Amino acid sequence: MNINWKELTFHYTETDYIVRAAYKNGVWEQPYATRDKHISLHVAATGLQYGQECFEGLKAFRGADGKVRIFRMEENAKRMQRSAEGLLMTPVPTELFCKAVVLALQKNMDYLPPYETGATLYFRPVLVATTPEISVGPGKDCEFIVIPTPIGPYFPNGFKGMPFIVNRTIDRAAPQGTGQWKVGGNYAASFRASEVAHAMGYECMFTDAKTHKYIDECTASNFIGIRRIGERQEYLTPRSSAILPSITNESLMTLAKEMGMKVTRRRIRVEELADMQEAAACGTACVISPITKVLDPDNGVTYAFGDKPGPVLTKLYHALQDIQYGRVEDRHNWCFVVE
Repeated sequence: MNINWKELTFHYTETDYIVRAAYKNGVWEQPYATRDKHISLHVAATGLQYGQECFEGLKAFRGADGKVRIFRMEENAKRMQRSAEGLLMTPVPTELFCKAVVLALQKNMDYLPPYETGATLYFRPVLVATTPEISVGPGKDCEFIVIPTPIGPYFPNGFKGMPFIVNRTIDRAAPQGTGQWKVGGNYAASFRASEVAHAMGYECMFTDAKTHKYIDECTASNFIGIRRIGERQEYLTPRSSAILPSITNESLMTLAKEMGMKVTRRRIRVEELADMQEAAACGTACVISPITKVLDPDNGVTYAFGDKPGPVLTKLYHALQDIQYGRVEDRHNWCFVVE
């Protein structure tokens, strides 16, 4: 194996094993590791016919102390359960989910990047309905798969920042639809807008599908805005039924409160970007990716935040990474240490 850890990007690198567990006839089988990276699906499986599938994303870190930590694994299990319930799928029990992720780590330990390379071992749990059915309705049987792969930064510039462009012409997810769940259709629906933005040298900032006045998501990540209120900093993030609740964002909000910041989750108008000193996208894959500027082409306005990460986002970024890499005490018990 010859991997240049520092050159890794957010793309798939094959590892030795994946982990699988099927749900059939009302019973979950125990997860097992296999070298077979392919699945056999009936052509009429509801996962193929009607998009009945959901997925997750989480990471393992090799720490400064040599220990291996998986970040907030049980929260990912709970979020996948909510996604499954939203699509009328059989939820993966938390114990089975965690057992499968740990097994995927143990069977692929050679692919866990060394400390201080900036790379991590990423897990992509997937749940797909396998019941063959042509009539419109949910399948009962399903297969759960954990795909491990070493990754680098999600955005090409990592913590150095990226420019975004406001999109009001293509909707990622509708209010009261599937946006609050991590389902593949939400991401497929974002491809058109994201590819247009990329062709222009930007990442895509989605607005709400109902009015297109409010910030929803930054590509596949949550939005963070930092503004000063008197002598205090405020951490702003959107509230919307079309946004996936980010475990990273929840963690950062906890840290922001501990730093004495006011934390506010509410609808945020695009023009409020003018009141913010810092802005970023956040999520499992990117952690925090600062936004250098936001172009609003419909109104001919550019909101600039500087080419370098601001002090508040930098402090939050290092505070979270210190926990994930074991450089400070994990007072919230967010990390599962794999012996």
